[in-house]
Amino acid sequence: MTTGIAVPSSPDPLDGMAETFDRAAVAAVAQMTSGLSPATIAQAFSDWGLHLAISPGKRLQLGAKVARKYARLFDYMLRSLGDPEAEPAIRPLPQDHRFSDPAWQQPPFNLFAQGFLLNQQWWHAATTGIGGVTRHHEDMVTFAARQMLDTLAPTNFLATNPVLQRKIVETGGQCLVEGFRHLVEDMQHMVRGEPAVGTEDFRVGDNVAAARGKVVYRNQLIELIQYEPTTQTVRPEPILIVPAWIMKYYILDLSPGNSLVRWLTDQGYTVFMISWHNPGSADRDLDMEAYRRLGPMAALDAVTAITGAPSVHAVGYCLGGTLLSIAAAAMARDGDERLASITLLAAQTEFSEPGELGLFIDEAQLNMLENMMWSRGYLDSSQMGGAFQILKSNDLVWSRVLGTYLMGEREPMNDLMAWNADGTRMPYAMHSQYLRRLFLDDDLAEGKYKADGRTIALSAIRAPLFVVGTERDHVAPWHSVYKIHLLTGAEVTFVLTSGGHNAGIVSEPGHKGRRYHILTREHDGATYDAEDWLARATPEEGSWWTAWGAWLGQRSGDPVAPPPMGAPDKGYAVIADAPGRYVLEH
Repeated sequence: MTTGIAVPSSPDPLDGMAETFDRAAVAAVAQMTSGLSPATIAQAFSDWGLHLAISPGKRLQLGAKVARKYARLFDYMLRSLGDPEAEPAIRPLPQDHRFSDPAWQQPPFNLFAQGFLLNQQWWHAATTGIGGVTRHHEDMVTFAARQMLDTLAPTNFLATNPVLQRKIVETGGQCLVEGFRHLVEDMQHMVRGEPAVGTEDFRVGDNVAAARGKVVYRNQLIELIQYEPTTQTVRPEPILIVPAWIMKYYILDLSPGNSLVRWLTDQGYTVFMISWHNPGSADRDLDMEAYRRLGPMAALDAVTAITGAPSVHAVGYCLGGTLLSIAAAAMARDGDERLASITLLAAQTEFSEPGELGLFIDEAQLNMLENMMWSRGYLDSSQMGGAFQILKSNDLVWSRVLGTYLMGEREPMNDLMAWNADGTRMPYAMHSQYLRRLFLDDDLAEGKYKADGRTIALSAIRAPLFVVGTERDHVAPWHSVYKIHLLTGAEVTFVLTSGGHNAGIVSEPGHKGRRYHILTREHDGATYDAEDWLARATPEEGSWWTAWGAWLGQRSGDPVAPPPMGAPDKGYAVIADAPGRYVLEH
């Protein structure tokens, strides 16, 4: 006789074994492909190739383009024989400086350069505009074609590069000897796991990350640094900075002359900075919620307790800005009004257009990354750095090969380059959630993201926002950063500054060549698309820091006496001198 009660079956031991085998196999493939998914690449080229095969009109058009481009090249060759300064058949893109040396105008090198550029233009036409190909696959094929062409560029080979030939003649071949020495030196550093040559001149706590302060709080994920005041009085609202944890915090406290921290303290603010722990295998289960609770929320509690201030100016950079926006939305949901203002620096809150970084984000790619991280519990900085280098291979890979290893000219290390070589790791749980819930599913913008188990919405934020995008950002494209306008009705002052993701933010007053556009949308005011905004925004010369300083000043109270360093009676005793312990973790 049956009772009708289901008896739970015991777990099948083969399930766990099968999962382990699968994860290990995918992780092994990921190691061989540097984290790139062969399935994604195959799908992209199949999508492109099959749709091109059934598009006879497109193929006919491409064939005609080949004929026209050869005709243009032949016409240029004839004209340049009689006039070395003849109008070229094609000009490089504004950001492409590979052929700027006058030597490239001399035959036969002018033909090498012009042929390459025409070929590059044809391949762009061949990989775009094919009906039926998904946007993601089109982007991947276009990207792959560009990587192939950059590898085969005439600048990379002795026989086709007149600048390199001239250098060899001028140095009697010594440049090749020096280049080989640089190559051996760099390979030795890589094998030993040592930082890049020249980084030893930039010592954390000495000539970088050198602003004076104290560590006043520490938990398993952060140290909180309180910086010493440099003015007799300070504004009553302190500033809390939430940097990205993909790199060390001190990009915002580089050398004394370009330290954002020092500049803010000189403006009369009490500044606090989060310094993130560099996670290891034991931290594999730290997720986005842990980063929110142990990061900005724990720091905010400490800042308000130490200063006694009822409200704080919060600043988030890159991933730190995304996390700050999540924390701010959760606070708004819960009626927590401790944020006087929110500043987001090159930080995305909407991920439908993440730029070329999105090439590495799809279901198959995430499966590869998750299994890479599963085996060790984290993603190493070298793997992330490799992806960023691929995105700008022309500037970060091939120009280095040419300049350092062929021409023997090692670029002098500077503070920003040294900081960029001081990478960190990303814990398995957090990075998997970040990529899947934000990049892949766009949960934050679509109102599906949960903090503390409950849904949050950026539309709940009412604190004024100061948002900065950078013109040449390949990590957080400014069009994507701009979309914060669509997600909240709060007052938004948006700035578009010259420079890239890092150099555009480290933009101290007096920095040569800096410029920006700025425009404020009032609370619940009209919103324009990004290009319309740019046409309406006011162009300014100089550093955006000064505009931000004026914006903060308008939202701050009259100066008062500085608060004490730490508050032992409230559980926030001084633990150590800045820069603390976590920033030194490798």
